Amino acid sequence: MTGDAVLPLNVESKFRPPNMIGESPAMRTVYDLIDRVARSDATALIRGESGVGKELVAHAIHHRGLRAPKPYIKVNCAALPETVIESELFGHERGAFTGALTQRKGRFELASRGTIFLDEVGDFSPATQIKLLRVLQEKEFERVGGMETIRADVRVIAATNRDLENLVNKGEFRQDLYYRLNVFSIPVPPLRERRADIPLLAEFFMERYSKTNRKAVRRVAAAAISRLTAYRWPGNVRELENCIERAVLMTDDEAIRPDHLPPALQAPTSEVFALRGTLPETLENVERGLILDALKAARGNRAKAARALGITERTIGLRVEKYRIRWKQFRQASNTQDTAR
Repeated sequence: MTGDAVLPLNVESKFRPPNMIGESPAMRTVYDLIDRVARSDATALIRGESGVGKELVAHAIHHRGLRAPKPYIKVNCAALPETVIESELFGHERGAFTGALTQRKGRFELASRGTIFLDEVGDFSPATQIKLLRVLQEKEFERVGGMETIRADVRVIAATNRDLENLVNKGEFRQDLYYRLNVFSIPVPPLRERRADIPLLAEFFMERYSKTNRKAVRRVAAAAISRLTAYRWPGNVRELENCIERAVLMTDDEAIRPDHLPPALQAPTSEVFALRGTLPETLENVERGLILDALKAARGNRAKAARALGITERTIGLRVEKYRIRWKQFRQASNTQDTAR
């Protein structure tokens, strides 16, 4: 889940923002929470492991809210050195410190009437935590070296991959700041807890990187899908995206197969099988892959694909609907190839 790409699937969902992919129950819960908080000014705290797509959730909250036409400013708190973080957040006046040759607006000022997204807020130092607490409580701040108090009309969305409750207990994160941030919490599940979304994500990234690299890769083979859904994905969606980008570069035909995947996913090791999803999830992923293979071979002819699979045309129609397979793309692909010849 990266960037602002729109999911290229004809799927109607009341809550799914257009920049996010997934139809699993776990993700539908996330969409519901986004929808509930978006049109308020409540501070939202997005929680989850690295690579799950917390930034996409923040982006969706802003663009579904009343402040959508106004600025959306992102701040990677972990990437800002302590020596410059106050100036970055609140700005500075000319001459406030060595090198301050001109007045500069900070991120809070640039986000005026819009939204500021504080990523990895759990990495703030105690001194910065105090300054952030004041902004959240009093809705005001001063630039470094300045005397003018500036009103902060900003909606705050924060994210962290750290256990803030544990940091509070250890005295490393202010309890009062924690309560100010944790008004509306949105937990984003790791990929291993939403395995049903892996085929959708893999297909999306396949299409993205096929286009980027000017290659005609059109499907992920059923055997590769099986390996993908069995893997634990410690790096979550970000790791899956990198895996599919590599696979697109490795393949020389129209399909991504197991031997195009990274070494950790190629061999069916005991560790991989021990971490496989539930039996129904695994069977559904294999069935979806087989149907995709048959439709590709039949160039989108559902009757022909059904005969190859030994099922009725009605059955394949029901499965196409169930798995939200865009079978017409295979017909379009074959027409393009015939024209090219």
